[in-house]
Amino acid sequence: MTYDLFLGDRMYSSWSLRGWLMLEKFGLPCRTHMVGLYGGTMARDLAPLAPARLVPVLRTPEGTVVGETLAMAETLAERHPDAGLWPGDAAARAAARWLCAEMATGFAALRADCPMQFQRQYIGFAPSPAVQADLARLETLWSHARAVSGAAEGWLFGGYSLADVFYTPVAARIIGYDLAVGEDARAYCTALLSDPAVRAWRRQAQEVTYDPEPYACSLASTDWPIAD
Repeated sequence: MTYDLFLGDRMYSSWSLRGWLMLEKFGLPCRTHMVGLYGGTMARDLAPLAPARLVPVLRTPEGTVVGETLAMAETLAERHPDAGLWPGDAAARAAARWLCAEMATGFAALRADCPMQFQRQYIGFAPSPAVQADLARLETLWSHARAVSGAAEGWLFGGYSLADVFYTPVAARIIGYDLAVGEDARAYCTALLSDPAVRAWRRQAQEVTYDPEPYACSLASTDWPIAD
């Protein structure tokens, strides 16, 4: 039972990363297909998957097309109930769904001002009040998750879940722009980005060159701080 997963880009596409992790981390086999997110061919590449128009897109072995990561997450959890995509405890599962839904619809300032990238860590980025408010909200949600699950460190709900999948690109934003968060939040971000699957994703991302570079920033920078 092999899925087909259509991705846009590894260096910058946060939603593509989420889609890939929800299969990779739970041992669900898939074939990946890259579409022209920055090459101008995305609409043509996704035409056979209509009405999908954004990445990632999942196609099941039976041919069903599923767009949007929340729909993909629920579809995979329904099809693979023993894979552990959601926490087993009912209260933790409800909280994890809440966190994923808020990630999918919120944090507009953080998304706009700090595009995900795995290239480097910027120095001297000054977050706006709106970005600071998004960071405070993240810490509130992560603390709530730990209060529900009892997990003092590591993954939010003890075992790795879709909540960790959805917040991995956020961790890349926090680390990539060296945003000020509390010690516990930074440790969580480091754990997410140190995961072997995420490191493998970053290595593949570095195989692609860009001219011009999307989302180029004029700030000084240093090397990506998480070792491959």
